[in-house]
Amino acid sequence: MTDKKLYRSKEDRKIAGVCGGIAEYFNIDPTVIRVAWVILCAFGGSGIFAYILAAIIIPEEDD
Repeated sequence: MTDKKLYRSKEDRKIAGVCGGIAEYFNIDPTVIRVAWVILCAFGGSGIFAYILAAIIIPEEDD
């Protein structure tokens, strides 16, 4: 059993690496995650709060 951990990506980042890290964890295209964040931001603004919270909580990927 592999020990998967969620990290903010250092390589696939646009702002803080949250979307890249989530995409790596679920093994999907980061564009899908980024589009979901944009949709959340457009409908009620909850995506902005969630992104900031995730950037604070999720640790950065080790070298």
